[in-house]
Formats: sequence, C-alpha cells, structure tokens
Amino acid sequence: MDAQEKYEYWLDIAQYDLETANVMCSGGRWLYVVFMCEQAVEKLVKGLYTLYIDDNVPKTHNISSLVRTFEDKLPDAVSPDKFILFEDLRSFYLNGRYADFKQKLSASTDEATAKNYLNQTKEVFAWLLTQKP
Repeated sequence: MDAQEKYEYWLDIAQYDLETANVMCSGGRWLYVVFMCEQAVEKLVKGLYTLYIDDNVPKTHNISSLVRTFEDKLPDAVSPDKFILFEDLRSFYLNGRYADFKQKLSASTDEATAKNYLNQTKEVFAWLLTQKP
C-alpha cells in the first residue's frame, strides 16, 4: 500500500468516526460525541502524516504533536485556535481510562459542550481536508 492508499484508509475511518459523532449527538450520548470527534480528527491527521512524513505513523493520540511534525509543510498556517481544539479533544480520549475518570468526564460533558465540539470538529475537519498535498 502506498502513501496515498494509506491516506485514503485513514480518511475513510475518520469520516466514519465523524458520522458516528453525529449519531451519538442525535442519541444524546454527549461524552461519546466528543470522543468520536477526537477520533475523527486524530485519524485524519494521521492520514496527512502518511503523506507529509511517512507511513509509519506514531502510536500516539497527541494530535498537536503529530501536526507539529508536518505543520511547516502545510499550505496554510495552523492557527492557535486549532491547536487549542486539538488539546481539548485529546482530553476526551477514553481508551485505557479508569471508570471513575470516565464518569467524571461524562458528568462534565453536557449537550452544549458536545455540540460546540462537534461544530468545531466539523470546521477543523473540513480545513484539514484542504491541507492535503
């Protein structure tokens, strides 16, 4: 599989995750809305990493760190607001988290918060799509 094919793989699963965030929003699963937003952005960024750096994507959930490895190659500058969103989303990554942490995070994630992150994610996702070389 070449870099373009790997990018397409990451793009497909990123789009699926963004669609899942929309479904979770319709169902009122606020924590999972934001978790799937994190997943969608992370996977699209990993797809861009395969095009800009190489196809051995680091096993990390730190979106900002990944973007910083190729930000100088992007056609557009990454705004500070985007990096803030990347960091905010990272705090919602759930894999391996303790159950009590998940409960605490869930309790602090309401409808307005989830919808705000979903809207921001859609915007940054669309922007990331324009950053493909």
